[in-house]
Amino acid sequence: MEFNRRLFLGTLAAGYGALRLASSSTALASNANLANETAAAQPSVAGPRMVTAASKFLQSLTDEQRALVQFAYDDPERLNWHFIPKPRKGIKLRALTGPARKAAFALLKSGLTETGYDQAIKIMSLEEVLFLYEAGDREKRRERRDPEQYHFSIFGTPGMGAWGYRIEGHHLSLNYTLDGDRIVATTPEFYGCNPATMESVPGRVLRVLGNEEDFARQAITLASESGRAKATISQEAPKDVAGPGAPQPVVEAPIGVLLPELGTESVEKVRALVGEYLANMPEEVAQRRLAEIERSGWDQVHFAWWGGIKQYQPHHYRVQGPTFIIEYNNTQDGANHIHSMWRDVRGDFGKSLT
Repeated sequence: MEFNRRLFLGTLAAGYGALRLASSSTALASNANLANETAAAQPSVAGPRMVTAASKFLQSLTDEQRALVQFAYDDPERLNWHFIPKPRKGIKLRALTGPARKAAFALLKSGLTETGYDQAIKIMSLEEVLFLYEAGDREKRRERRDPEQYHFSIFGTPGMGAWGYRIEGHHLSLNYTLDGDRIVATTPEFYGCNPATMESVPGRVLRVLGNEEDFARQAITLASESGRAKATISQEAPKDVAGPGAPQPVVEAPIGVLLPELGTESVEKVRALVGEYLANMPEEVAQRRLAEIERSGWDQVHFAWWGGIKQYQPHHYRVQGPTFIIEYNNTQDGANHIHSMWRDVRGDFGKSLT
């Protein structure tokens, strides 16, 4: 039986009572020490898996392909991330066939859970929807909207000292930094989707980041009157997330409301929301992130909201604690176009801001 990661992470994050996750409803007791204990006991599995997958990927390439993929660890390209359609270095999925193509997908999978991998594949697949939706020259549309226009890059030598890799294209940017087989950093981590909601026939709806939208909306609507007033920064949402493509996060003083002031039901939704983001990364990464939140305290986490509270109204939110920022924006294309990311306030790419 496949391990239900969203339920497990929800259990860890649920310090205030009953919590509903993606497909489960359960009453869970708070345990502030559980995340720390689990993180400490968890052996490293994902790091060695990444080393193996990255090494096999490089071995599967021709010399010419390998020259496109592999950079020095300290090459400035390592920090050159973004989520918009644009020319990129590395090798794109479309250029790979046979064992190399299989190895590329194995590398993508090595740095995610089944939940995260499924989400990434759906995000990539939405490029075909945009190709069909948009007007204009077919060749130009295909160059811009292509489910195989995702690029793979490796920095340094897998398993030997400091190294990393990136998998990136429109609405997906996954950046990993390791020391040998030890995971050092997994940020910036970006997921987007357009369209955010796609209904083919009544009752058959695809919402790739639906929970990331719904839990936040429920948090603001269920908040106490005073909590909602403090959480709401403006009735007008920003145009996008802060610092798109910036090598380090935009770290400002937290705004909005501290979680204890939201009210119990609303806090449960914020914790469920955090669980949604945690569920994409490997178990040890998610547990480490959660342990850090527990150590600094959930009562030090801020929730902020901008814009309308109904679906298809432009909106934006931020969840910020001493170690992380979750930022989400849904303002484009009739508020049916999501950008979301997890960043480390202490520094992305394993680089300290202090």
